[in-house]
Amino acid sequence: MKRLSSRVGVSALVVLAGLIALGAVPRLRQSAALQRAAASPVLPAVAVMTPSRAPAAADFTLPGDVQAIQDVPIFARADGYLKRRFVDIGDRVRAGQVLAEIDTPELDQQVAQGRATLAQAQASLAQAESALQQARATLQRSEATMRFNDVTLARWRELKRRELVAQQDVDNYQAASDGSRADVAAAQANIEALAASAKAAQANVDASDANLRRLLDLQSYQTLRAPYAGIVTVRNVDEGSLISAGRAPNAMPAFRVAQIDDLRVFVNVPQTFVASIRPGLPTETVVRELPGRVFTARVVSTAEAMDPASRTLLTEIRMHNDAGVLRPGMYADVRFHIARTDPPFLLPSSAVIVRSGPPMVAIVGADGVVQLKPVQLGRDLGSSLEITGGLGEHDRVMVAPPDNVQDGDHVRTEA
Repeated sequence: MKRLSSRVGVSALVVLAGLIALGAVPRLRQSAALQRAAASPVLPAVAVMTPSRAPAAADFTLPGDVQAIQDVPIFARADGYLKRRFVDIGDRVRAGQVLAEIDTPELDQQVAQGRATLAQAQASLAQAESALQQARATLQRSEATMRFNDVTLARWRELKRRELVAQQDVDNYQAASDGSRADVAAAQANIEALAASAKAAQANVDASDANLRRLLDLQSYQTLRAPYAGIVTVRNVDEGSLISAGRAPNAMPAFRVAQIDDLRVFVNVPQTFVASIRPGLPTETVVRELPGRVFTARVVSTAEAMDPASRTLLTEIRMHNDAGVLRPGMYADVRFHIARTDPPFLLPSSAVIVRSGPPMVAIVGADGVVQLKPVQLGRDLGSSLEITGGLGEHDRVMVAPPDNVQDGDHVRTEA
C-alpha cells in the first residue's frame, strides 16, 4: 500500500513537471524572438528619387504698377488770383497750351516800381557821366594853362639872366606856374572821384535792370502753360481762387498733367529670374478689367541692384498706349517669357521639409543614412517646387519624409 502511494506521487510530480515545461517553452521562445528583433531592428522603407531639371523655357506672371511716362505738377510762380481757367480734369492739352491766367496786382505794382527805380538809376548814371565829362574838360583847360605858364616862366628867367627884368617879376610867374600845376592835380583827383561815382551809378543801373527783368520773368508766369502734350489729371483751382507761388509752404499745384501716349509699368522681379531679365526682353501686359486685351511691351531698364528687403529687382517696362484705354495707376499682370541657361531642379512639394530655419530636403546616402540639406526655393508650382540651390544632380531625395526624420537616421529604400 505504501509503495502504491509512493508511485502515484512520483507520477503526479512527473506530470506536473511536464505541464510546467510545456507552458514555459513557448514563453522562452517568444522572449528570444523579441530579443533578436531588438538586436536587429527593421529599418523603415522610404521612396527616393533623383531631381529632374525644369524646362529651359519658362513663363511667369508678376503684378505691375502702370504709370505715365511723365506726370508733373504745374505750380504758379507768382502770387495772385486765378483770372481765367481754360482746361479741366480729363482735357487733352498740347505742348505750350495755356491752362490758366493769373491776376497779380502786387507783382504788377512791383514791376512799375522796378521800372521807376531803373529810370532813376539811369538818370543818376547820366548825371555822373556828365560831371565826369565836365571834369575832363576842366583838366584839359588846367593842363593848357600850366603849359602856358611854364613857357612864360622860361622866358622871364632868360630875361632875368640877361638882367633885363627884376627878380620879382620872375617870382610872380613862378607862382603862376606852380598854381597851374596844383590845378591840374586837383582836376585829375576830381576825375578819379567822378569816375568812381559813374561806376557806382552803372552798378546801380545794372542791379535795377536785373531786378526789373526778374519781376518781368515772374510776370510772364501769369500764364500757366502745359509743358508737353498730355492729359490734365488734377485741377485744384477755380476762377477767383487765391494762388500761392510754388515756393510757399504747403503750396498745392494748380494742375497736374500726365503724358499717357506711352506708359511704363514697374515690376519687382524675384531673384530667381534676375539673370534672364535684360533690356529689350518682350513681355505681355494684361489688365483684368480689359478681358481679351493683350498689350505688348518691352523691358527698357532695371535698377541694376536688388532690394535688400524683398530680394527683388525693380524693372521698368514700356508700351505704347495706342487706343488710350490704359490709365496711369492701373494694376496690371505682366507675363514674361524667358529661356534659362541653367534651369532649376523640380521636386514634389512633399519632399521639402519646412521647419524653423531654411527649407530642407532629406538626402539618402548609399549606406541608407539620412542627411538633411538646406535648399533655396524658386517658384511654387502647386504640386511641385523649383529648387534653385543646395541640390545636386545625383542626390537621392526622400519623396515624402516623415515628420520626425532626423539627420543621421537609417532607412532602406523601396525597390
